[in-house]
Amino acid sequence: MCQNCNLDENQKKLQEVFDKYKDTQGALIPVLHEAQEIYGYLPLSVQEAVADALEIPLSEVYGVVTFYTHFSLYPKGKYKIQICLGTACYVKGANNILEELKKQLGIDVGQSTKDGKFSLDACRCVGACGIAPVMMINDDVYGSLAVSDVADILKKY
Repeated sequence: MCQNCNLDENQKKLQEVFDKYKDTQGALIPVLHEAQEIYGYLPLSVQEAVADALEIPLSEVYGVVTFYTHFSLYPKGKYKIQICLGTACYVKGANNILEELKKQLGIDVGQSTKDGKFSLDACRCVGACGIAPVMMINDDVYGSLAVSDVADILKKY
């Protein structure tokens, strides 16, 4: 009997990732990266599958997922907004921009809008300190921001 016949497409892709890394020492982070590419985030069921496949404790998987900010426990929006709260950005008012984003979107950091269009995250540094404060929407970088810029930027998306 076919063991993979009833798996949905994402589960099949995840199994391919497991097969690719099955004999690789230290494969947890690459497996998690690829799993997140497949699912868009890392729900508990995926973390459990990773732990089983790599024969490591779920606590180890969860520890890595929650330690690295690249990994997410929740679905992300089509447009992923990251506001930098590193020192240079913070000193130049990034917190005020974050508050305006929260107000305009009606969500908090780590959440997505109900329509799945936007998600909001804060990060520590995007490496663009010279144009602080900075936010990114997917791969688009917006620098030298003022609170008054937020509404017009969001309208583009």
